[in-house]
Amino acid sequence: MRLLVVEDYPPLRVAVTEALREDGHAVDSAVDGKDGLARALTGDYDVLVLDLQLPHVDGLEILRRVRAAGKPCQVLVLTARDAVEDRVAGLDLGADDYLVKPFAMEELLARARALVRRAYGRSSPVVRVGHLEVDTAAHAVSVDGAPVELTAREYALLEYLVLRAGEVVSRTEIWEHLYDERSDATSNVVDVYVGYLRKKLEREGRPPLIRTRRGEGYVLAGPDA
Repeated sequence: MRLLVVEDYPPLRVAVTEALREDGHAVDSAVDGKDGLARALTGDYDVLVLDLQLPHVDGLEILRRVRAAGKPCQVLVLTARDAVEDRVAGLDLGADDYLVKPFAMEELLARARALVRRAYGRSSPVVRVGHLEVDTAAHAVSVDGAPVELTAREYALLEYLVLRAGEVVSRTEIWEHLYDERSDATSNVVDVYVGYLRKKLEREGRPPLIRTRRGEGYVLAGPDA
């Protein structure tokens, strides 16, 4: 999934960004409030990881304007402000979760994964679609109970499709959610990875899991497949 980290302290920004990337996400980062606000309002992010004490534009103002613009991204607030009134202010402005510094990176990653699931209406980390099972916490995939080994990019694509099972997903949507601003890939690479996934997931005698909708994109078969 695609995330935006807005944090002005360079060591923490780099650490959080790299940890999220290692956890399989596409991650952009912003160095101050002005940069973060511009990216949050123009980008298509699943989760916004937002510091509150930022230069130029503070985190609460970013949160207010993101919600006023109708952006549906989940917002995880990171802050050294641990007073009850600060947490209440953030939550009342539309934050979805709140993590006080210092924090364990493992907890941040788990909270980010939970927010991604929430963004797509999923409460359980395990998603089953027909004979396919995807554990989004463990990044484990199985078909008919047999483990399937996927590359990081293949898994990211499958996770996005399975979270939107039953919906037609365009190539552009897939590209925007799986690649961050550092990537020079084009949406055509999506077709290549869909092909890789089909080879690893399809089973003889079973209907195809990933179906092509000509001119529209792809759809992962719904839960009754």
